[in-house]
Amino acid sequence: MPVITLPDGAQRTFDHAVTVAEVAASIGAGLARAALGGKVNGKLVDTSFRIERDTTLAIVTDRDPEGLEIIRHSTAHLLAQAVKQLFPETQVTIGPVIEDGFYYDFARATPFTTEDLAKLEARMLELAQADQPVRRRELPRDAAVAHFRSLGERYKAEIIAGIPGGEPISLYGQGDWEDLCRGPHVPSTGKLRAFKLMKVAGAYWRGDSRNEMLQRIYGTAWPTQQQLDAYLQRLEEAEKRDHRRIGRELDLFHMQEEAPGAVFWHPKGWRIFQQLIGYMRAKQEAAGFSEVNGPELMDRSLWEASGHWQQFGENMYTTQTPDERVYAIKPMNCPGHVQIFKQGIRSYRDLPIRFAEFGKVHRYEPSGALHGLMRVRAFTQDDAHIFITPEQITAESVLSTQLILSIYRDFGFEDVRIKFSDRPPKRVGEDAVWDQAEAALEQAAQAAGIQYTLNPGEGAFYGPKLEFVLRDAIGRDWQCGTLQVDLNMPRRLGAHYIDEHSQKQVPVMLHRAIFGSLERFFGILLEHHAGKLPAWLSPVHAVAMSITDRQREYVQKVADLLKKQGVLVDCDLRNEKVGFKIREHTLQRVPYLLVAGDKEVAANLLSVRSRSGKDLGTMNPQAFSERLRLELESRGRHTLED
Repeated sequence: MPVITLPDGAQRTFDHAVTVAEVAASIGAGLARAALGGKVNGKLVDTSFRIERDTTLAIVTDRDPEGLEIIRHSTAHLLAQAVKQLFPETQVTIGPVIEDGFYYDFARATPFTTEDLAKLEARMLELAQADQPVRRRELPRDAAVAHFRSLGERYKAEIIAGIPGGEPISLYGQGDWEDLCRGPHVPSTGKLRAFKLMKVAGAYWRGDSRNEMLQRIYGTAWPTQQQLDAYLQRLEEAEKRDHRRIGRELDLFHMQEEAPGAVFWHPKGWRIFQQLIGYMRAKQEAAGFSEVNGPELMDRSLWEASGHWQQFGENMYTTQTPDERVYAIKPMNCPGHVQIFKQGIRSYRDLPIRFAEFGKVHRYEPSGALHGLMRVRAFTQDDAHIFITPEQITAESVLSTQLILSIYRDFGFEDVRIKFSDRPPKRVGEDAVWDQAEAALEQAAQAAGIQYTLNPGEGAFYGPKLEFVLRDAIGRDWQCGTLQVDLNMPRRLGAHYIDEHSQKQVPVMLHRAIFGSLERFFGILLEHHAGKLPAWLSPVHAVAMSITDRQREYVQKVADLLKKQGVLVDCDLRNEKVGFKIREHTLQRVPYLLVAGDKEVAANLLSVRSRSGKDLGTMNPQAFSERLRLELESRGRHTLED
């Protein structure tokens, strides 16, 4: 007589073994229809799973994150079923869930076309509407290998052959098709109502470039058509906001094959980049940081001592000199900062010592992973390392967290999620040291009053970290800042300070980045603001333009005056219609447009309009300069449009 304990603490007793679906039905017909799976003692299972003993149970529906994952995994199977029906010569490989959807890899001599995707999507819809029950069965490993070999599915057979012999193999089937899978899956294909195939790409079997190339079909799936439509609309908006497109339109930067993963900054883009640095420099100086700069090329021995060579070596660029010394271009700034800390005798009275650097680093990224400014090989970090005593961890972590969140607010990011990333499988240091570091960071997070979610196994190889994730204007998340507690690297590199008892002690080192990569943050800003950067960040604050040649001298004089007052202003004195000029500079996302005709010249005024098209009336140059100054100082919280 199993007793089922539900999430609200209620219990239900049955006089026989019962399935998850039957429990859902005993609660209500609506829940039975909505059930996609269950969590039995925390483990995700199918609705057909039989419960034979006392257990805890949560019914999973499409309102749960696990329910969405079940939908997407099941839709990947629906795709594979459609492929085998329409293109039976195709072999199937794997089809996992990914962010916002799924993919499935196929081996097929003839490439899939756009027309093929349309046919597949139509067949998937037919299969979903047929509401085919999804069944599960198990086979011994060798029997499963033989089964898939008999079907000509050598990739599936290879996957199963790599599974330990004692493990039962689960297969999921629907209609005339069956696939290897751990599950769980929806009870029937009728639960799959909103999906779309997105694109085809190449992918190597098992991700190894030495293996054959497969075809990967990407798709997305959602609980309802409304959610699917909203997602597709977000994609359309994201395309309009693509930072690479905006970079070209605004003449900010470009990238080319001769320097993969590196940026060619144009004048306006470089001006914005330097404004980011200037802003962060002022913030850090006010927070007690001292700016330093370390070498970009350092001997292999230092990277071995820090642990980077062993943990990160395949991502480092190296060179060998004629005397056979091996050097690495730095992928991180921390070992250099430890070397600066080690110069001279440090007392506990000197701590905290806060070093900051706008350090250029290089990391090898596979060419397929490169993506504009978002994923590069050469980038600048706003890196900082704080050397402290163990007793100072909480206070310094709180200060760093407050600084990070205040800076994000200045850039228009109010929605910031925080993740706690603990020890990764590949790491340096003893478990006892990790226990101490994780406990210290948890205590600091609690003291800062922040809420966080656990991101297990994703800490740095030398210490746990807090990750700061920004949500942008169209609901996408970007992981930017980090705060890490490191009890390992200072010890490995021989750093110490003298305590109050005249004894040597190893300092704790906090690693802190806010932008993370300045290049990536630049791209995020462009997409978040759709290229319409706030005036305080814009490379040009205003464009002054004449209506006819009669105003040329006046407009030039006004522009010269505004420049002396710190306004970044350009002149447009071309013999073009003023409407054409306004449209052109609006498309360039210039915050303010200043127009002068005969009436404005006579009264020493400017007609002011914003890039949104709002007419802000007339004002004299001095009044415009003063109002703009207030806007710049307030980081855009008060604009001329207010």
